[in-house]
Amino acid sequence: EDPSSSSSTQNSVAPELPGFYYDPEKNRYFRLLPGHNNHNPLTKDSIQHKAMECKRLRLLEEEEKQNQKTTRAGLNSSMLLQKRQLGSLSSTTYCRLVHELKVNCMQRRKIEIHSPDSSVAGTNNFKIIVADVACERIFTVNDVEHGGCKYGIINLSGLGKESLTVEMYDNLYFTNRKVNSVCWASLTHPDSHFSLTHFSKLCLMGIAETPGCASLLPASLFSSANPGDRPGMLCSFKISTAWSCAWCLNPQADNCFSTGLTRRVLVTNVVTGHRQTFGTSSDVLAQQFATQTPVLYNGCRSGEIFSIDVRQRNRKGQSWKAIRLFHGSAVTSVHLMEAEHYLMAADMAGKIKLWDLRTAKSVKQYKGHHNEYALLPLHVNEEEGLLIAVGQDCYTRIWSLRDTHLLRTIPSPHPSSKDAIPSVVFSSRLGGSRGVPGLLMAVKQDLYHFSYN
Repeated sequence: EDPSSSSSTQNSVAPELPGFYYDPEKNRYFRLLPGHNNHNPLTKDSIQHKAMECKRLRLLEEEEKQNQKTTRAGLNSSMLLQKRQLGSLSSTTYCRLVHELKVNCMQRRKIEIHSPDSSVAGTNNFKIIVADVACERIFTVNDVEHGGCKYGIINLSGLGKESLTVEMYDNLYFTNRKVNSVCWASLTHPDSHFSLTHFSKLCLMGIAETPGCASLLPASLFSSANPGDRPGMLCSFKISTAWSCAWCLNPQADNCFSTGLTRRVLVTNVVTGHRQTFGTSSDVLAQQFATQTPVLYNGCRSGEIFSIDVRQRNRKGQSWKAIRLFHGSAVTSVHLMEAEHYLMAADMAGKIKLWDLRTAKSVKQYKGHHNEYALLPLHVNEEEGLLIAVGQDCYTRIWSLRDTHLLRTIPSPHPSSKDAIPSVVFSSRLGGSRGVPGLLMAVKQDLYHFSYN
């Protein structure tokens, strides 16, 4: 049963009557009032929220009792080991199924966040967390109480110890803009960080829409060293309303990043300052560069996914679009697989599809994801054959990449709400090359670690 759905027992006990709600406990109908602004507690939204909260609490209780169902019928560690010894399972299949078992047995533990500045840790709600390539650090975007966002970096080296503690380093920069997208960048010097922000469309000043901003921040800003020795921003410029960003790791487009804007794509070289502009027919909500070729993949509000070869100059018309795919709703996330023959994409209808770029056809669909209007990312771990996505209903779902089987649904530790959608990071090496595997979940002011058992 999908936790986001309303109570399914209503239809099985009594017929549904328009404008009425059937309470199975009291065995009677109650009148519903439309809308949110009334004193009647029996509205469709309140009933649905109550059912979702009951479902969440029940799942949390089952997890605390370690009452986990098996991911597949008859799948257990002894059976896998026996089949492996008999030679009926290949090493690849055996490793994939073992990872499925471990994911199903992950247990939640709260992480203690320490900071040199005691006023930083645990005071602001997490909005976005993004790990670097080695998963040694995560960049955080936190909502500030008086409005706006603040940035920080968390060192994950403490995750390998028995006591789960991490160090969080804040910086002096904060913005009153809404952060839409964040990604890590690698220049010739140590890792830097690129964050993309824009003003919200509704402000207290009554401004409908204002220019956004792209900023490239050095990671050394977030350290316990002398503040006077810290460098400033490497790059910062104003742009139109910004939705997405991506950094290019291909040497043919070295030191370049892209920003997805309203009806255009802007590719910028940080060193030379050269910019290329590609006009689009819709807002660009998701982006990712390929690594084998300097090609940029874009997902649009219109549902279109198209690629751009950044080596060519922009030409009038749509002839520069190399590959074109189409979803039925706004595309919120794109992820290019390692072999770069397949592309994973999610949209605002809750659909997650795997596309074969050679045939431009959808080959797999992962069901159960819930989204209606939020910009929610996908997390793909090909090494362990897993797909992770957090839905708008605040449930974290994990699928098998190979056969699209839903392996586990993790409820949020906090009640579901629009401002409490968890942000997650999954890796087999949290904390570096000698790190621990598992899932990191940031929700409200808390950070949790779901470790392999």
